[in-house]
Amino acid sequence: MVTLVNFRAYWRFLVVLYQFFPLIVAYTRDRRKYIFFGGQRRVSPEMRVERAEVLLASLLTLGPTFIKLGQLLSTRPDILPPQYIDVLGTLQDDVPPAPWEESKVVLEEELGPIDEAFDSFDTNPISGASLGQVYVAEYEGEEVAVKIRRPGIEELVEADLRVVRWSLPLLMRFIGEGRAFSLENLADEFAKTIREEMDYDEEARTLEAIQQNFADNDSLVIPTPVHERSDDRVLTMEYLPGTKINNVERLDELGIDRTALATNLQRIYLQMIVDDGVFHADPHPGNLSVTDDGKIIFYDFGMHGEVDPFIQGKIVEFYIAVANQDVDAILDTLIEMGTLSPNVDRQVMGDVMELAIADARGDDIEQYRVNQILEQVESTIYEFPLRLPRNLALVLRVAGVVEGVCVTLDPDFDFISVATSYLTEEGYREESIEKIAKGVGQQAQKTAQSLFRVPPKLERVLDRADRDNLTVNVKLEDGKGVFDRLAKRLIYGIFLSFGFVSTVLVYALNPENLVAVGAAGIPTVFVALLLWRSFRAKKGIRATPQFTRQNLRERRQE
Repeated sequence: MVTLVNFRAYWRFLVVLYQFFPLIVAYTRDRRKYIFFGGQRRVSPEMRVERAEVLLASLLTLGPTFIKLGQLLSTRPDILPPQYIDVLGTLQDDVPPAPWEESKVVLEEELGPIDEAFDSFDTNPISGASLGQVYVAEYEGEEVAVKIRRPGIEELVEADLRVVRWSLPLLMRFIGEGRAFSLENLADEFAKTIREEMDYDEEARTLEAIQQNFADNDSLVIPTPVHERSDDRVLTMEYLPGTKINNVERLDELGIDRTALATNLQRIYLQMIVDDGVFHADPHPGNLSVTDDGKIIFYDFGMHGEVDPFIQGKIVEFYIAVANQDVDAILDTLIEMGTLSPNVDRQVMGDVMELAIADARGDDIEQYRVNQILEQVESTIYEFPLRLPRNLALVLRVAGVVEGVCVTLDPDFDFISVATSYLTEEGYREESIEKIAKGVGQQAQKTAQSLFRVPPKLERVLDRADRDNLTVNVKLEDGKGVFDRLAKRLIYGIFLSFGFVSTVLVYALNPENLVAVGAAGIPTVFVALLLWRSFRAKKGIRATPQFTRQNLRERRQE
């Protein structure tokens, strides 16, 4: 079995290499314009869109594992540029179903003969995905949905996971150090995520956990698993038909208040993420339906996320900071979550945040969409060495997808207003105010203590200055090696001047002795090349990037 997986992995590696070869050549040319020589070439947004579409086509060709990988990459703006995120965001987990005879083998291996396991079974699947497909059956007089893992998917996934791991060293040659770290973590995350999604026992546990969390909420419906007809490769659950949540015409015919429906959906996800810590992580319209009386039905809990209490608290602080337009609090929260480096240029990031919020809001501060903020902030994430923890990336994606569904239901839906109301009702804003008041009190106490400590110290400093006995030690931080580069250029310049003068003197004294002229001239030319390269290198002194409102708008339009 292991040998078979290895052989399949070797073959898949060659197939993947063939599919990605055009992109590999393109990225190699980015580093060296003519591959073996020349400088780097500029990559325009249009070129990135074209490459993202090539990548999308390759992922679709390579099948289920790489479709899932593309979906995961679409949640990681810390790894890919925004153009790739937009294109991969259209990747749907919708593939032709496997033949019934193959699915039947899996079903009977787990549950025995179908006639004995179910009263009746419809062999036409109602949905097909890359890892499994769903059928309708009857069990003990009730309709049930039966989710069956795709035949042979385990071996294919294990082989592809090895291919992903083998491909990492090659991919890391084309990305920066910060994104290489994120990419390596992504490989481990992807392996864990796809194995969890193939484990239907895990999905059943998630179903029951979320169902229990909303036991007192009658505004949503979650299918109940049927454990006696379920296993790690087969999940049988209550069958709950409904109207697709983005079918607004049908919802209007049923007389359902779409604004109330959008508000309810948003509050459900806020409870999952902020209060419960376990959330449904794939809220696209295919996984959300509505009953005739306006309740929301959730399907497919294979992709789910968990948020620990620390991150939950920071998400609350982030929401409140966005609602209050407190840029410093937004940056502090991102740093505390580990998303931003503590050494980040706060001025640059602060400008980005301010412009994003100002560009997104209307006349009323509450009338802006969090999705617009996310899109513009995501466009900066690729350019800064940020790292997104796995479930924080899922939260980011879920927030965007849910807000899109809500806007489909109600074009004037106000995400921030709903979030603010929810946080206020749950007492989070009061807690935030109490923390601020406590912090102000502590700061006032420290200020009062300083009023007594500073004057004597200041008097001693002034006395030393008056006696000409004041020494000031200055320490300059040079994390980017600016002084090293300047020193090298100075040394190269001295050697170049010396070499040039020496070469001229040797030629003037003995112009026929070409060996002596060459001995003096060749090192001089070499030093001149080093000096030229020190000014041409990309790692030289750079100006701080400037972000303007027009720049942000252009990025969003692209």
